[in-house]
Amino acid sequence: MISLGKKNVLGVLVDAVDYEAAIQSIVEAARQRAALAVSALAVHGIITGVLDSEQKYRLNSFDVLVPDGQPVRWALNWLYGTKLSERVYGPDLTLKVCQEAASHGLPVYFYGSTQEILTALERYLKTKFPSLQICGMTPSKFRCTSESEKSEIVSRIKESGAAIAFVGLGCPRQEVFAYEYNKELSIPIVSVGAAFAFHAGAMPQAPRWMQQRGLEWLFRLSCEPRRLWRRYLLLNPLYLFLLLLQATGFEFATTGLPPSREMLWG
Repeated sequence: MISLGKKNVLGVLVDAVDYEAAIQSIVEAARQRAALAVSALAVHGIITGVLDSEQKYRLNSFDVLVPDGQPVRWALNWLYGTKLSERVYGPDLTLKVCQEAASHGLPVYFYGSTQEILTALERYLKTKFPSLQICGMTPSKFRCTSESEKSEIVSRIKESGAAIAFVGLGCPRQEVFAYEYNKELSIPIVSVGAAFAFHAGAMPQAPRWMQQRGLEWLFRLSCEPRRLWRRYLLLNPLYLFLLLLQATGFEFATTGLPPSREMLWG
């Protein structure tokens, strides 16, 4: 198990951990019904913290930010010599946590995406982990929610008996959700990006050889060029440039601005 603490990557505090350490943190908190904000962070997630000081504040308040993208793992190895042999990929983390939840009798909840995807996801997970207790699934509203809607969401998840909540709202909405709901739910909230769609079979995953070489972005760009071209063709070069600055001694501050108001994504 590797758990080397938080490391500053462009001002965002990423945990130098492997799957085992991340899963242990989530399962222990789930068994104690303790709040734990977790996100699987790729380059896009890091850059949202660089460009938005309020988002940086949110991210750096998380209990665990795992290196979801290969370029984030490479940055940890390059800047800090962490020698991480693999990333902690959100979709794989989802399955590994579900496997542990099934073996420990910990009910799980899924929030986000569409009802169609959630239905397919439930079918897939029930086939893969027959003993997994899925105590609730709620699709995204695809908009900001009101205070009364937030209270309703909190009540629904609490009353379900969930020990772990997975959130698939996409970056940065899912991190905003986890930040705003973390203390009120008092269970692990695990933000896992496109994991719902991948496991539901609604979105293709890059071949493993592309994932291992940090080329997943190219595969996803080829699948959704109109939606993702700005993210990958503009933000990836920015990430590399800023990493070079940090490697040459430039210090990125980890302090951000507390959010001026709640942004209740649902």
